[in-house]
Amino acid sequence: MSHHERRLETDLTRIRERVASLAEHVERGLENSVHALMSNDRDLAAQTILEDGPINRHMREIDALCHRFIAVHLPSAGPLRLISSVIRVNVMLERIGDYAVTICRELFQLSNRPSGMMAHGIELMAGEARTMLRQAVQAYADGNAESARATMVMAHQVEMTFNNVFSDLLQSENDMPLKDRFALFVVYHRLERVADQAKNLCEETVFAATGQTKAKKQYRILFLDESNACLAPMAAALARSTFPNSGIYDIGCLEPVESFLPSVADHLAQRGISMDGLAPCRLDLTDTELAEYHVIVSLQGPLADYLPKTPFHSTPLNWDVGAANGLATDPDDQHQQCEAVHRELAGRIQDLMILLRGDDAA
Repeated sequence: MSHHERRLETDLTRIRERVASLAEHVERGLENSVHALMSNDRDLAAQTILEDGPINRHMREIDALCHRFIAVHLPSAGPLRLISSVIRVNVMLERIGDYAVTICRELFQLSNRPSGMMAHGIELMAGEARTMLRQAVQAYADGNAESARATMVMAHQVEMTFNNVFSDLLQSENDMPLKDRFALFVVYHRLERVADQAKNLCEETVFAATGQTKAKKQYRILFLDESNACLAPMAAALARSTFPNSGIYDIGCLEPVESFLPSVADHLAQRGISMDGLAPCRLDLTDTELAEYHVIVSLQGPLADYLPKTPFHSTPLNWDVGAANGLATDPDDQHQQCEAVHRELAGRIQDLMILLRGDDAA
């Protein structure tokens, strides 16, 4: 090994050690913040807030080491991937430290420490988030891409837990002051963000170890209309045809017809657009199933006509394309109506998917 190679490896080892030390401090801060909240230990909360200062200085030191490493070694391949990932991981860990501080600050806003269902929700979310963070940090330290991929799967469970505890908080009928509800929501949200950052850390592990970048997200989109006679199936068919790799598209309605309007099926078939796999479907999903959708689109009337409430992580859209369940009886008029609906839906779907996935959406 040459002198340059030894020096490069020495500098990399130092950076790895500093990142491991920062991660240890951040994990401890998160643990202390949750313990302080659950035990109403205000002294521990205050101490945890103050200890964020050393974490921030630690982060700045690592940032300086990384930039110095790049300037001195002009790295390529593996070392360059590692350093670029460290720069991003450094910021992620610092943000988790900030989340711990916020949790501590919310303790001082609460009238009483969390109890009952609220306490259970915090303990559940905190346990899942901390487990995910611990595994993500270990995978990064080991450069273990497979362990990182396995840990990323946990993010979905944390999101589902957040949806459940948030719903419990909203529906709770006790006399909890509004400011206490808001404080608990902030705590829930910060714990969810810990899991999000842990997932990001896992993605950086995969990148540093293999060079593989994060796969583009596939969006789940639900199209709704009154009967699934025309609008929703046309929208889903168009989306599947135009952007097959960008999303998963489903339909639902209030009172499904037995089959799609023949004129709609003929219109799409003439343009080579398949409706295979689509069938009129009553909107009969559980809250958990609805929460799987990133975007929910109403094509007839307000979304509130279909859903009493929108899942927290879903984006509601109202595209009132028109009452197209009953097309005109004249074939020429039917053709014109289908063309008009087709054009409007195609434009809206294109705008949506480019917004979600970028200009290279496909």
